[in-house]
Amino acid sequence: MLQIRPVSDLRNKFPDIEKIVNTGEPVYLTKNGYGVMVVLSLEEYSRLTDGVEAALDKADRLAAEDAARMSHEEVFGNLRRKINEQ
Repeated sequence: MLQIRPVSDLRNKFPDIEKIVNTGEPVYLTKNGYGVMVVLSLEEYSRLTDGVEAALDKADRLAAEDAARMSHEEVFGNLRRKINEQ
């Protein structure tokens, strides 16, 4: 079940928030009725970001091996073409 709590619960009901995130579920915090942040366990955060870190490390290694560089316009122009071809 989606957990939406006021941001004040982070201070006033920390054990409750901690218990929820330790089950693997995120807790969405609101301020004045608007979403402001999400609280995750370290394990869930790692699960979400580990693939990104590995991909960035691989990209850094490939860039170090290749002297070719593309401008901002070339990169995004190529992406736009690929998206528009679909």
